[in-house]
Amino acid sequence: MTIHDFIKKRKDLIWWVKDYDSLKPESIVEATLNYGDWDDVQTLIKIMGIKEVARIFREKSQPSKMGRQNYRLEIKYYFNLYFNRYA
Repeated sequence: MTIHDFIKKRKDLIWWVKDYDSLKPESIVEATLNYGDWDDVQTLIKIMGIKEVARIFREKSQPSKMGRQNYRLEIKYYFNLYFNRYA
């Protein structure tokens, strides 16, 4: 299974998108961590690997001048702790 197959099955995580194949991994990780349940997170980690999910999260959860950052505060707090321990 690819991350695009995963997100097509969980369209409710990114309901505003019509072309799921064009989504970047960063968008899929953000939507899954923000809106998914624990099984979704574990499936994403199985597909991408915990180190890659952690890398994307760490890179994209920091505010930047060039890009957006839409992680909710409680999500940032929890997954900072989680990835610091397990990734």
